[in-house]
Amino acid sequence: MKYSLIDIQKRLLPDLLPVMQRRFDILQYISLMEPVGRRSLSVSLGITERILRAEVSLLKEQNLIRIANVGMSLTTEGKKVLEGLTNTMRELKGLNSLEIQVKKSLGVGKVIIVSGNSDDSPWVKSELGRACAICMKGILAGENIIAVTGGTTMAAVAEMLTPELSKEMVFVPARGGIGEDVQNQANTICAKMAERTQAKHRVLYVPDQVSSEMYQTIVKEPLIHDVLTLIKSANIVLHGIGDAITMAERRKTSPEDLAKLIERKAVSEAFGYYFNEAGEIVHKVHTIGMQLDDLANVEHVIAVAGGASKAKAIRSYMKQVRPNTILITDEGAAKELLNM
Repeated sequence: MKYSLIDIQKRLLPDLLPVMQRRFDILQYISLMEPVGRRSLSVSLGITERILRAEVSLLKEQNLIRIANVGMSLTTEGKKVLEGLTNTMRELKGLNSLEIQVKKSLGVGKVIIVSGNSDDSPWVKSELGRACAICMKGILAGENIIAVTGGTTMAAVAEMLTPELSKEMVFVPARGGIGEDVQNQANTICAKMAERTQAKHRVLYVPDQVSSEMYQTIVKEPLIHDVLTLIKSANIVLHGIGDAITMAERRKTSPEDLAKLIERKAVSEAFGYYFNEAGEIVHKVHTIGMQLDDLANVEHVIAVAGGASKAKAIRSYMKQVRPNTILITDEGAAKELLNM
C-alpha cells in the first residue's frame, strides 16, 4: 500500500493537523468577514483569546494578515496561501469523499460540501454563500433568468456575489414575500444580488400566502403576469430548504394548519409545500410564483442548506429532487445525513 504525503503526516506528525486546521479556520474567517476584530474572531471560532493572540502574531509575522484599527484582513500573500490550502484541507477532512457518499445516499445530481457546521458557527453560512457563488460562475452562460427564494441562507448567498459573475442576468423572486421580515424577502434578496453583480432584477409585491379566490384575481394583473412569465422561464433556481414548523411559525400559519402539520409529521418546506420524512407532500399553501412541478423544466436547480439540525429536512425534501438539482451543504449536515 502506497502512502500519500498527507497519510504520512497523519502518522508522523499527528499534532500538525489540528494546528493547520486552526490556522486555516482563522484565515478563512478573516477572508469572509474582514476587517474583523480579535474578540469577534475568538467568539466565532471558539478559540481562547490567549491562543488566538499567539496565532495572530505568527500569521502577522508570516505576512499573511495585516492588523489595523478597524480590524484584521488578509494580505495578498495570505489570500494565496488560503487558496492553496483549501484543497489540502478538503482532502484532510475527507470532504471530497463525503460529497460522493451524500450524493449516492440522496440520489441528487451533485453535492458540494463546505467545512464546518452552521449550527455552531454562523460564519459557515457565508461559506455556503461563497460555494453557491462559485457554483453559479461555473454554470452561467448566455442569457440567464435566475429565480430566487427568500430566507437567511439566500441572503448569505447574495452577500457573496461579485461583479465577476456579471453576465446577461435577470434576478426574479421565485415567490411573493409580503408579510416576511423585509431583509429575508425574495424581493430584497433579488435586489441585493442584482446590485452585487451589476445585473437587473424584477420584483413581485404580492403576499406569500393567498386564498384560492385572491390567487385567481392577482395572477391576472398585467405587471404580475409579466413577472410570473419570467419566473416560469427561469433557467437557474436558487432556493433554501426550511424546517417545516419553523417556517410555518415564521409565516404566521393559522393554529389549525400548524396543528395539521404537526399531526402529519411535516419536517421540511420549500416553495410552499410541506413534506414528511418520506418526502410526501402533507400540506400546501397557495403561493404566487414558482411551483414544485416547475423545477422539472429548469436547467439548473441549486438548493442551499446547512447545519446538522437541517439534515432531516434536507433528506425529506431531497426525496423530491431531480437530476438537475445541486445540493450545497456543510460538513455538519452531511455527516448527520449519513448517520441517519
